[in-house]
Amino acid sequence: MLATLVGMRTAVVRVRVDPEGELTAAQLNTAMAALADLAAAAGAELIENNLAALPPSRREVELLMSGTDAAKLQETAIALCIKTFGELGGRPEPGVLTYVSHGTDDDAYGVLAGFGLAGEIERTPTDEGWDIVEVTLRKTDLERVPESRIHTALEASLNCEVRIRTV
Repeated sequence: MLATLVGMRTAVVRVRVDPEGELTAAQLNTAMAALADLAAAAGAELIENNLAALPPSRREVELLMSGTDAAKLQETAIALCIKTFGELGGRPEPGVLTYVSHGTDDDAYGVLAGFGLAGEIERTPTDEGWDIVEVTLRKTDLERVPESRIHTALEASLNCEVRIRTV
């Protein structure tokens, strides 16, 4: 039986905090300072950004958060932003969530989970200092998700040679 073992991953959770451009530079700075404290208390990290210098359509905060449940991470990030920006009149909206890749097996399992797949990962170092990662998937899974999409996503995430084997 193939299993997916997803460890803790780091997500970049983006939230648009002032899409209408209603907040002043001082309000944005105050909210960012408050958000940094709330994020730290929640185990997240706010990536510094000068929101006031950006056009309203790009006033987006980025939070580094650990976890694999994208919906829960976004929910937490939105709640933090509502608490800080919403009190000043901002209307936080969800943005794009992406995962930071460190090239680990957990990243490979996370990519598979993103496609709704389970598989086995085997990493073999080469004499040249590069790794080859062999991923074992069920043939039936490849009927649902094209192998080329999985292969490309794994290579991008792992930055090494990926070989897919089916059973």
